[in-house]
Amino acid sequence: MATEQSEQAAALREEMIWAQLKTVRDPELPVNVVDLGLVYNLAVQPVENGGKRIELRMTLTAPGCAMSDVIKREIETKLARLPEVSAVHVEIVFEPPWKPSMMSEAARLATGMDFGAPAAGSSRSGTSGFKILR
Repeated sequence: MATEQSEQAAALREEMIWAQLKTVRDPELPVNVVDLGLVYNLAVQPVENGGKRIELRMTLTAPGCAMSDVIKREIETKLARLPEVSAVHVEIVFEPPWKPSMMSEAARLATGMDFGAPAAGSSRSGTSGFKILR
Protein backbone atom coordinates (compact mmCIF):
# COMPACT_ATOMS: atom_id res chain seq x y z
CA MET A 1 0.00 0.00 0.00
CA ALA A 2 2.83 2.43 0.80
CA THR A 3 4.42 1.63 -2.56
CA GLU A 4 1.15 2.34 -4.39
CA GLN A 5 0.83 5.70 -2.58
CA SER A 6 4.44 6.66 -3.39
CA GLU A 7 3.93 5.72 -7.06
CA GLN A 8 0.83 7.91 -7.19
CA ALA A 9 2.76 10.74 -5.54
CA ALA A 10 5.49 10.39 -8.17
CA ALA A 11 3.06 10.21 -11.11
CA LEU A 12 2.94 13.23 -13.38
CA ARG A 13 -0.25 15.21 -12.96
CA GLU A 14 -1.44 18.28 -14.87
CA GLU A 15 -1.55 20.43 -11.74
CA MET A 16 2.15 19.69 -11.20
CA ILE A 17 2.91 21.13 -14.63
CA TRP A 18 0.86 24.28 -14.01
CA ALA A 19 2.44 24.74 -10.58
CA GLN A 20 5.90 24.49 -12.11
CA LEU A 21 4.97 26.96 -14.87
CA LYS A 22 3.81 29.44 -12.24
CA THR A 23 7.38 29.55 -10.90
CA VAL A 24 8.62 30.99 -14.23
CA ARG A 25 8.42 34.76 -14.21
CA ASP A 26 8.77 37.19 -17.04
CA PRO A 27 12.09 38.93 -16.22
CA GLU A 28 10.64 42.31 -17.12
CA LEU A 29 7.41 41.97 -15.12
CA PRO A 30 6.79 40.70 -11.57
CA VAL A 31 4.33 38.08 -12.87
CA ASN A 32 4.54 34.42 -13.88
CA VAL A 33 3.95 33.24 -17.45
CA VAL A 34 0.63 31.57 -16.56
CA ASP A 35 -0.95 34.65 -15.00
CA LEU A 36 0.38 36.79 -17.84
CA GLY A 37 -1.66 34.60 -20.19
CA LEU A 38 1.39 33.54 -22.20
CA VAL A 39 0.63 29.80 -22.21
CA TYR A 40 -1.67 28.95 -25.10
CA ASN A 41 -1.63 25.15 -25.18
CA LEU A 42 -0.31 22.35 -23.00
CA ALA A 43 -0.26 18.66 -23.92
CA VAL A 44 1.29 15.56 -22.39
CA GLN A 45 2.07 12.68 -24.74
CA PRO A 46 3.40 9.21 -23.88
CA VAL A 47 6.74 8.27 -25.43
CA GLU A 48 8.15 4.85 -26.31
CA ASN A 49 10.47 4.59 -23.30
CA GLY A 50 7.47 4.81 -20.96
CA GLY A 51 8.06 8.45 -20.11
CA LYS A 52 6.05 11.50 -21.02
CA ARG A 53 6.66 14.36 -23.44
CA ILE A 54 5.31 17.77 -22.51
CA GLU A 55 4.45 20.00 -25.44
CA LEU A 56 3.79 23.65 -24.74
CA ARG A 57 2.74 26.45 -27.07
CA MET A 58 3.22 29.91 -25.68
CA THR A 59 3.75 33.48 -26.67
CA LEU A 60 5.65 36.44 -25.30
CA THR A 61 4.48 39.92 -24.39
CA ALA A 62 6.33 41.28 -27.45
CA PRO A 63 7.67 39.55 -30.58
CA GLY A 64 11.11 41.11 -30.15
CA CYS A 65 11.47 40.06 -26.50
CA ALA A 66 15.18 39.75 -25.79
CA MET A 67 14.48 37.30 -22.95
CA SER A 68 12.67 34.71 -25.08
CA ASP A 69 15.50 32.17 -24.95
CA VAL A 70 15.89 32.62 -21.19
CA ILE A 71 12.17 32.08 -20.54
CA LYS A 72 12.01 29.09 -22.89
CA ARG A 73 15.09 27.46 -21.34
CA GLU A 74 13.78 27.98 -17.80
CA ILE A 75 10.45 26.37 -18.69
CA GLU A 76 12.16 23.41 -20.36
CA THR A 77 14.51 22.91 -17.39
CA LYS A 78 11.79 23.10 -14.75
CA LEU A 79 9.32 20.86 -16.58
CA ALA A 80 12.04 18.28 -17.32
CA ARG A 81 12.49 17.83 -13.54
CA LEU A 82 8.95 16.54 -13.08
CA PRO A 83 8.41 12.80 -12.56
CA GLU A 84 8.06 10.66 -15.69
CA VAL A 85 9.04 13.54 -18.01
CA SER A 86 11.58 12.45 -20.60
CA ALA A 87 11.16 15.31 -23.09
CA VAL A 88 9.89 18.88 -23.17
CA HIS A 89 9.18 20.92 -26.27
CA VAL A 90 8.34 24.62 -25.97
CA GLU A 91 7.15 26.37 -29.10
CA ILE A 92 7.04 30.17 -29.12
CA VAL A 93 4.22 31.49 -31.33
CA PHE A 94 2.78 34.92 -32.00
CA GLU A 95 -0.66 33.94 -33.28
CA PRO A 96 -2.83 35.03 -31.73
CA PRO A 97 -0.82 38.01 -30.59
CA TRP A 98 -0.65 38.55 -26.85
CA LYS A 99 -2.73 41.39 -25.42
CA PRO A 100 -2.67 42.76 -21.86
CA SER A 101 -6.32 41.72 -21.52
CA MET A 102 -5.10 38.08 -21.46
CA MET A 103 -3.65 38.63 -17.99
CA SER A 104 -5.33 37.16 -14.94
CA GLU A 105 -6.84 39.49 -12.37
CA ALA A 106 -3.89 38.72 -10.07
CA ALA A 107 -1.46 39.78 -12.81
CA ARG A 108 -3.40 42.98 -13.42
CA LEU A 109 -3.18 43.82 -9.74
CA ALA A 110 0.54 42.98 -9.60
CA THR A 111 1.32 45.19 -12.58
CA GLY A 112 -1.13 47.94 -11.65
CA MET A 113 -3.10 47.57 -14.88
CA ASP A 114 -6.87 47.76 -14.99
CA PHE A 115 -8.69 46.98 -18.24
CA GLY A 116 -12.04 48.53 -18.81
CA ALA A 117 -12.09 51.57 -16.58
CA PRO A 118 -10.92 54.83 -18.15
CA ALA A 119 -7.91 56.55 -16.60
CA ALA A 120 -8.76 59.34 -14.20
CA GLY A 121 -9.57 62.49 -16.12
CA SER A 122 -9.64 60.76 -19.51
CA SER A 123 -12.47 59.94 -21.84
CA ARG A 124 -13.47 56.43 -22.89
CA SER A 125 -12.64 57.26 -26.54
CA GLY A 126 -9.02 56.12 -26.21
CA THR A 127 -8.09 52.83 -27.88
CA SER A 128 -5.63 51.50 -25.33
CA GLY A 129 -8.27 49.71 -23.21
CA PHE A 130 -6.24 49.88 -20.00
CA LYS A 131 -4.91 52.34 -17.49
CA ILE A 132 -2.17 52.39 -14.90
CA LEU A 133 -3.53 52.44 -11.35
CA ARG A 134 -1.78 54.72 -8.90
